[in-house]
Amino acid sequence: MKISAATAGGLAVTNLGFAGINPQEEKALRIGFVGVGSRGSYHLDAALGIEGVEVPAICDINDTNLYRAKRWIEESGQPTPKLYGKTKTDFVRMCEEEDLDAVICATSWKWHAPVCITAMKNEKNVVSEVPIILTMDEAWEVVETSEKTGKWATLALEQALLESYYAMPVLNMIRQNVFGSILHCVGGYVHDLRMVKFNPEEEPWRLQHSVDRNGNLYPDHPMNKIMAMMDINHGDRLDYLVSMSSGATMINEYADKLYGEGHPYAKQRMNQGDVNVSLIRTVKGKMITLNFDTNTPHPRGIFKVQGTKGAFLNKGSGQGFSIYVDGRSPEGHQWEDADRWFKEYQHPLVKNYNPPPRKQAIRGHGSGSKITPLTWHLLVEALRAGKVPFFDVYDSVTSSVVSPLSELSVSKKGQPVDFPDFTKGKWEKRLPIELG
Repeated sequence: MKISAATAGGLAVTNLGFAGINPQEEKALRIGFVGVGSRGSYHLDAALGIEGVEVPAICDINDTNLYRAKRWIEESGQPTPKLYGKTKTDFVRMCEEEDLDAVICATSWKWHAPVCITAMKNEKNVVSEVPIILTMDEAWEVVETSEKTGKWATLALEQALLESYYAMPVLNMIRQNVFGSILHCVGGYVHDLRMVKFNPEEEPWRLQHSVDRNGNLYPDHPMNKIMAMMDINHGDRLDYLVSMSSGATMINEYADKLYGEGHPYAKQRMNQGDVNVSLIRTVKGKMITLNFDTNTPHPRGIFKVQGTKGAFLNKGSGQGFSIYVDGRSPEGHQWEDADRWFKEYQHPLVKNYNPPPRKQAIRGHGSGSKITPLTWHLLVEALRAGKVPFFDVYDSVTSSVVSPLSELSVSKKGQPVDFPDFTKGKWEKRLPIELG
């Protein structure tokens, strides 16, 4: 795909990494993978379907995952990759030994920051699954390592913004002032994951976070969209939050039903409240309501954008999308279906993305599509052009740092907690993630 500035309606195309380079004229991109389980296998299969991308090394402590990935790489026609997985920290040896343009990290959460820091210290760019950090110390270390080494760590493959059906047209409407000045966004990770937490084959580590922690443990899916829509770190920044959690009963009740009242998890004290709500205020007075609920039975949650001229509402769980624009919607104070707005304001980046179909649907957690994800396309173009992905290290750690800050606020009975300024004042002059 080649998009000129004119075609893209004034997008900051160079910031998004478009170089207009023919991959056949460039040396192959060498990408290594740390973690090739369910989500990691999705990223691996996406990469294997992109011309000019090679995967010479993979790392996973689960032999089933490791050798499945090896087989997929060989079946794609690439040479047998070098395998790493002797120990939990074998990714260090991979980063030290391999000549790679980038590392993709899709491990359990606790290893995301260590992999990012190790990769950058070994002169490699790195893309992490969410969250990129778990603690404030990790956040600062990721930022400072990036600044010191000149390499970047990012959540560039976090797909909530670019792959969401509604987020890109809504972002384009915001850029074109349809909703006026944005005042408030409501979003969250509201997703019943009780079965996932008790599934040792999928994510055996996830339940322990509910045992040990209490806050908003998964902020990045909504924050990825909200930060772009509110120009966070790009003209505004997050100022402070307050966070509260309900009591914790649902995981114990679920364990009781599954395994009986004598099972350890039916009695294990859970720190994580079943429902967490965090309120965030920006320096320029915008507000965010962020919900986190993975323990209760419910459909997917809503997403709302409120501006001075109108609002957008995703009703959740396939219930449709609604828009109201003051003076433009047919009925006063009545929602209308968003379809006509989405057709008129579809984002040029999405409208002009027409990659050739792949030979087979992408495998792993997250797809089934025969189209290369836009997230992966942009990452490859950024690497080829030597550009930083659009969601950079400052944006990435700001998104994920909601977790430790919310935990701190919850532990202090909802007291306000300040956000650090990872940009060190640069947020005031940094251009929006997109220009439209």
